[in-house]
Amino acid sequence: MWRKGLLCWLLLLGLFAGVAPMEAAGPLTIGVLAFRDKTQVVERWQHLSPYLEAALPGERFLVKAYTYEELEAAVRFHYAESLVVAGLLPEGVRTVVDVGSGAGFPGFVVAVARPELRMTLLEADQRKAAFLREASDFAPNVRVLSRRSDEVGEAFDVVISRAVRAEDVLELAERVGRWVMLVGTAPPGSGVGAEWEWWELPEGRGKVWMRGMPERGEERAKG
Repeated sequence: MWRKGLLCWLLLLGLFAGVAPMEAAGPLTIGVLAFRDKTQVVERWQHLSPYLEAALPGERFLVKAYTYEELEAAVRFHYAESLVVAGLLPEGVRTVVDVGSGAGFPGFVVAVARPELRMTLLEADQRKAAFLREASDFAPNVRVLSRRSDEVGEAFDVVISRAVRAEDVLELAERVGRWVMLVGTAPPGSGVGAEWEWWELPEGRGKVWMRGMPERGEERAKG
């Protein structure tokens, strides 16, 4: 049952798969299940693009076909990757923020796997945030904040992020976090000179990097 639900979710995620930051947003990708030749499926559904562009001035849309096998592979990788993150969270963690949550990986899956956590999905792009709010109806321990990371001031036990510039994530973690986890993105200098731990992701597709952040008192003492 969970697999069918996640496959439907991934089809919806196709809407946001190729969206760049709001300043230079690209076309929204509409994911369509390829039950026959991809070219035929795209031709059949391509008329959706001009219809939606007329209904939503200023937006551009691109129809893309996905085979069932591609969706299965996405489930295996993204779901497994997110479960790795859920299992690596430090003991005693209660509050987590997923920076640049995008389509909800890993934050949404972590929240479902660890219902005792309070998960905040931080996403500045209004379109992505709107989708995340809809998805969060299924997870009562999830909330969505549509803000930039430099607008966040509340404290979190762990700051996590996937495929977001490490420097931006670390800037937030230094201000509000006790721990930071980078998923698929190496820290500056690949962790050299800092107390980083790391673990391999499934299928050898990158690493999870984690470190504790200095206490505010320690920073003042060093200053």
